[in-house]
Amino acid sequence: MAHNRGGEPTAGRGRRVRGWLYVLPALAVYLGFAIWPALNTLRLSFLNWDGILPATWAGLGNYTKIFQDPALYEAILHSLVLIVFFSFIPIAAGLLMTALLMGKVRKGMTFYRIVFFLPQVLPLVAVGITWRWLYSESGVVNQLLDLAGLGTITRAWLGDYGLALVALGLIGTWVMSGLCMMLFLAGAQKIDPSLYEAATLDGAGSYRRFRHVTLPGVRREITIAGVITTIAALAGFDLVFVTTNGGPAGQTNVPALLVYRLAFNEGDIGGASALAVVLTVLVVAVVSTIRYVTRDRG
Repeated sequence: MAHNRGGEPTAGRGRRVRGWLYVLPALAVYLGFAIWPALNTLRLSFLNWDGILPATWAGLGNYTKIFQDPALYEAILHSLVLIVFFSFIPIAAGLLMTALLMGKVRKGMTFYRIVFFLPQVLPLVAVGITWRWLYSESGVVNQLLDLAGLGTITRAWLGDYGLALVALGLIGTWVMSGLCMMLFLAGAQKIDPSLYEAATLDGAGSYRRFRHVTLPGVRREITIAGVITTIAALAGFDLVFVTTNGGPAGQTNVPALLVYRLAFNEGDIGGASALAVVLTVLVVAVVSTIRYVTRDRG
């Protein structure tokens, strides 16, 4: 085998070089479209800039202004409420659907997966427009309530001051439940069938088999689902923008929507960048907490 002067096999070095050649295009795209914009956003957060005139140094002024604005805390609170609908309820629903489908549906499994996963395939803009119509005063939701004899509670749900956030959250539940179910089904199908057989021989019923075999087997998938759905709740923009645009009276404002308004409505690029940095830190903190709580302690 040929060696270079340093004693390293030439063939081994060649494989490493070829490996880097495969990785470099993806790395270049990631650096150009993820890392560089993030670093540039951090830089802009320390500047006063309207996007046109020359920028001036602001130091921590943008951050001070952001943290003194009550709208930020209200938007964060709304996002934390949305986590319940985008994450907790979909994960619970996904686990329930996994328990119902595992071992009972064979021929129609593909059909069920497609139906439940369909909301993930649809663009969120289309989902938002559809649900805005469903929630309208003459929409399907109110028509069904009328048929059920509950016409007295019908309303324009996304325009109701007290229920708009809940109505928005239920859209997120519908969108995310299928994704969670798909993740859990994929994880459950990797569990050794002998574990279920052993549990059955020990007299375990369906509930105990699910609790002691299925749940531990999909722990990683639960963590992944928690991370994905939490990010969707905290950093979501398009669904809120299309359905309520933060209304009524700011009851569905979220941080990402405030970033958009600061940048494009008020021309405060520095303030929008500072808020984006704060939102990023919030997302990382919450996701890190989820990963810590759900980590495998075995």
